[in-house]
Amino acid sequence: MPTIETSEHIDAPPEKVWRILTDLGSYPEWNPFIREGSGELRQGQELELKMRPPGGREMTFKPTVLECQGPRELRWLGRLLLPGLFDGEHWFRLTPENGGTRLDQGERFTGILPRFMGKTLAATEQGFTELNLALKQRAEAE
Repeated sequence: MPTIETSEHIDAPPEKVWRILTDLGSYPEWNPFIREGSGELRQGQELELKMRPPGGREMTFKPTVLECQGPRELRWLGRLLLPGLFDGEHWFRLTPENGGTRLDQGERFTGILPRFMGKTLAATEQGFTELNLALKQRAEAE
């Protein structure tokens, strides 16, 4: 199944990067990919995320939090309509690296539709990269 994986080194400690990443209310200020976010970052809770892939239209997803272990890992599972049609397990992993943080962001897609959505997945990967760079810029500027 298709998987997107991106990474970025951020010259800030994981605790700082985590604080910014998990402040969903501040997303409109800095996040070019997930334009708005709300909900409780706790296992089993539903989030509401408004995403806009580069060159695409805004979509609202309501993923369920699978893991929220600060300042190390945030994972959620999003679905389009019905389970098995288009599912995506999204993750952010923060690892201490050279006095800063290695940010790994990715998503594993399963279901019937992902294999037919190459162009959409390419735009999604670009959106992940833009999010990573915006998070880096914000964390390093504070």
